[in-house]
Amino acid sequence: MPDVILVPHRDVTTEPRLVRGLLVGVVLLLIGILLFAPLAAVFASALSEGLRASLESLTLPEVRSAIRLTLMVAAIVVPLNAVLGIAAAWAIAKFDFRGKAVLITLIDLPFSVSPVVAGLSLVLLAGAQSSLGAWFAAHDIRIVFALPAIVLATLFVTFPFVARELIPIMIEQGRAEEEAALTLGASGWRTFRTVTLPNIRWALLYGVLLCNARAMGEFGAVAVVSGKIRGETTTMPIMVEMLYNEYLSVAAFSLAGVLALLALVTLTLKSLLEWRHADVLAATRRH
Repeated sequence: MPDVILVPHRDVTTEPRLVRGLLVGVVLLLIGILLFAPLAAVFASALSEGLRASLESLTLPEVRSAIRLTLMVAAIVVPLNAVLGIAAAWAIAKFDFRGKAVLITLIDLPFSVSPVVAGLSLVLLAGAQSSLGAWFAAHDIRIVFALPAIVLATLFVTFPFVARELIPIMIEQGRAEEEAALTLGASGWRTFRTVTLPNIRWALLYGVLLCNARAMGEFGAVAVVSGKIRGETTTMPIMVEMLYNEYLSVAAFSLAGVLALLALVTLTLKSLLEWRHADVLAATRRH
């Protein structure tokens, strides 16, 4: 029997302390330059004339209208995307049919299409120069340059977030539990409420948070379909641009600060969710 040569175990992922320190330092430096420095500049510019001037700029009628419209669009789009995302994930994970790969590709389409192109497509489809737009105009229905177009554009851009969080985890869980519940006499709604929803609730909440953050921050598609009508169809990102172009720096950066705070709140909730339910959410990182 040949002699066995024992080789000392070495972890291939172990790097010298100096290399690890340099890598961590580079990452922290990049985060500081790309994330914290711009945020600090925004808040510093917003408070350049004092807290009172910054708060007063947020009370301007057009600014309050932009905040209200942004929250309204998010309140409409996020629940719709939650329902549509669940339906799409359910169809893909629970049923076998021709064209499933095509459906998955279509769900990912908003990730690859420029938001400006999406907004322009909506204008061409429902604008005054199209047959559908002419029909809307004849019936006194405003789509483009009004709330419906803003909602539709935001819905398109944010659609993948919920669906792509749910699809991997629902595929991994399979159909056995739902089939068992149906065999025992549970209705479809009760099966969904008592079996499916508890299994996907954290992934669903994660997708909703991402969808909400994108809905409030969307600019390109909304800028095309809204017409940028001051006080009517200007969301917070569009209002920030308009104020900045008019050299109203305090108002522009104050509103940008509000938008950044909303994003930070969403990021904090997302981080807490990942920390408390890391094992459940691990399956959703495979796409």
